[in-house]
Amino acid sequence: MSWLDKIPYTVIVPLAVVLALAPFTPEPHLWEKLKMLFAGTLTRPIDIFDLFLHGTPLLILLLKLVYSGSKAR
Repeated sequence: MSWLDKIPYTVIVPLAVVLALAPFTPEPHLWEKLKMLFAGTLTRPIDIFDLFLHGTPLLILLLKLVYSGSKAR
């Protein structure tokens, strides 16, 4: 996964934090969409897009952390 190595932590960490928590009030979209997903009400395309938009940088950061941790062993 060389594409993960090309993404610096200085870019992905702030992006993941900001998008995971945006908008800050009244409730972050990622949290709202995850609640909808587990409740079974995530059906509108805009809500599904929002989940991917706000969750993808966090997922990439987690993949990068796991991958870099497994390379160190």
